[in-house]
Amino acid sequence: MKVAVYSSKNYDIDSLKQSNHDEKIELNFLQVPLDIKTAALAVDHEAVCIFVNDVADEAVLTKLSELGVKYIALRCAGFNNVDLAAAKKLGLKVARVPAYSPESVAEFAVGMIMTVVRKYHKAYNRVREGNFLLDGLLGFNLAHKTVGIIGTGRIGLLTGQILSKGFSCNVIAYDVYPNEAAASAHGIKYVDTLEELLQTSDIISLHCPLMESTYHILDEHNLSLTKKGVVLINTSRGGLIDSTALISALKSGQVGAVGLDVYEKEAEYFFDDSSSKIIYDDNLSRLISFYNVFISGHQAFLTKEALANIADTTLGNLRELAASGTTQNSVE
Repeated sequence: MKVAVYSSKNYDIDSLKQSNHDEKIELNFLQVPLDIKTAALAVDHEAVCIFVNDVADEAVLTKLSELGVKYIALRCAGFNNVDLAAAKKLGLKVARVPAYSPESVAEFAVGMIMTVVRKYHKAYNRVREGNFLLDGLLGFNLAHKTVGIIGTGRIGLLTGQILSKGFSCNVIAYDVYPNEAAASAHGIKYVDTLEELLQTSDIISLHCPLMESTYHILDEHNLSLTKKGVVLINTSRGGLIDSTALISALKSGQVGAVGLDVYEKEAEYFFDDSSSKIIYDDNLSRLISFYNVFISGHQAFLTKEALANIADTTLGNLRELAASGTTQNSVE
């Protein structure tokens, strides 16, 4: 099986090569993202392997199908960038990596909370310039604060567990499909409504998937329901937050601090070096300029363990798809 691996970075290449012990799977690494212009590069390949910002809409999938591609292997958990209805109509099989290393993202989310609350990044930059003043670095204790987790998949549960059992936080959660037993084991209590979580949380961390029902789940209305000065953390998907509404909430002081590892229009800039370019996205530029906003480039997943698990699962999915046309990690 020949596989076109789009959006390949050095760490992708290293981990996939290290995990590929099957001579029947030939990996061809492409640095370019998948879109309608680059789909042609998949000619003579049975499968494409894509990441979070690759485009797999109906037009792209149709082109891939015409080229003879049969399988779409996502090396991530989310699949909001794939038109599943179109894939089904075209007979394309889609598989994902449902749980590569939930610890990697959960630990990063907690680290991001600590960064924006205790201002590690500001202290680091000050001291490098010989400035040891503490003015402007005032934070608050996490102990006994209420942290709201939106979405209690494995990452959300682990984030809640670290905060509940490690920091003595009062962790509450909202999920349309609650798992009471799992939440209790992780030190988390569910609330009945999203509104209750928004109104009572000192810190809110997003861990739900991006879909039609969760798009801009934090919009102007819902942000207005939060506690004055709430801390927001998003390590899930950028489209969960309405960026324009977030900027307004930051300007008014409704939101006190923000940590973002994702951004709703990140595909144009994330995973590339834009340091010598102009950022034309005004909302992204504005968010970067805020003193109380910390942004990283979608790196929460990036650990040795996660990359190894992603590579192993992705290659396992491809082997199963080649052998039987399906896999336990299929999405429809």
